[in-house]
Amino acid sequence: MQIERVRSKFKELFGEMNVTTFFSPGRINLIGEHTDYNGGHVFPASITIGTYGVASKREDSLVCVYSLNFEEKGVIEFNLEDLAYRKEDGWANYVKGYILKAKEKGYEISTGFNLVLHGNIPNGSGLSSSASLELLVGVVIKELYALDISTLELVEIGKKTENEYIGVNSGIMDQFAIAFGQKDKAIYLDTNTLEYEMAPAEFGDYVVVIMNTNKRRELAESKYNERRSECEEALRRLQTSLPIQSLGELSAEEFEKNRKLINDDILEKRAKHAVYENERTMLAVSALQKGDLVAFGELLNASHQSLKDDYEVTGVELDTLAETAQKVEGVLGSRMTGAGFGGCAIALVHKDSVEKLENTVDSTYTSLIGYPASFYTAEIGNGAGVLE
Repeated sequence: MQIERVRSKFKELFGEMNVTTFFSPGRINLIGEHTDYNGGHVFPASITIGTYGVASKREDSLVCVYSLNFEEKGVIEFNLEDLAYRKEDGWANYVKGYILKAKEKGYEISTGFNLVLHGNIPNGSGLSSSASLELLVGVVIKELYALDISTLELVEIGKKTENEYIGVNSGIMDQFAIAFGQKDKAIYLDTNTLEYEMAPAEFGDYVVVIMNTNKRRELAESKYNERRSECEEALRRLQTSLPIQSLGELSAEEFEKNRKLINDDILEKRAKHAVYENERTMLAVSALQKGDLVAFGELLNASHQSLKDDYEVTGVELDTLAETAQKVEGVLGSRMTGAGFGGCAIALVHKDSVEKLENTVDSTYTSLIGYPASFYTAEIGNGAGVLE
């Protein structure tokens, strides 16, 4: 079991075993892609793969961290008095950044701690390994130092870590889904107001299969920030005549009436995706609440088409996965999930057709791309916290 391996490594490195164990999940986004920084709705769920951690307080001001995913880095040490970003510290910068942003909010982290972790989210898969790590650090410091910190503040500190310390302009969805997740529920979140409701993520005889391109994507190095800037510029042009604060406030009808204000073909396409994807998300939640899985699947397909044609964030790998899956008997819908440019797609498939889906998609993908994809059935689990 994952956690036993982490405990064993902790004992080997640090000896004492007066420890607390933690888990922070990854996430999938069922629909609502690239809407979170546009003031729209998203529909993510936390999953049962994620990041396991074992931690204990120290008596000095050192923080000592070790990842079984990056064993070649060994134990990385830093002092609470020096939380500056250092490229050579790699993944440990997420730990430093989260501590720094928590301290800036006024939370007292009086001593250092030891932390050993292991994640089974494939790095660069688009399943939010970085946000999973951020929220793991959040629940570690909350527990170890008995901090009176709300779940929403854990989320906001994670977002600040990503935006201000790591330098990625991501929205709030990933951290929110990982912190607030519940077993067999997805989160219908209005990213403009942060109002949310838990909706049943129950698919009857159907399951969600995650299909990994195995093409690693680094969010900070992708065109993510470029897409965000394009949407901001489209919004600025619409604001010359419309009293709106975000693209998520527009209906498709209102957008069509006013799209000429943007006066740029590329920017129009970007804004169109943000507006229409927001509407698709609302329709998808409604379809799921009614048990209309066929309609839900059709919306997944439409989402992928928009991400391919209007937002242009898919690429041949994701298109091959999603478009091949869409043609397999027993599949109701398929789309890329995450930021794009690699990472993963999801498919809603009848449980009796999972093997056929995996064989068909893998055969097509391997012959076209030159290496195989990976597949896992997504189980929707609880958010970040202490493991009993």
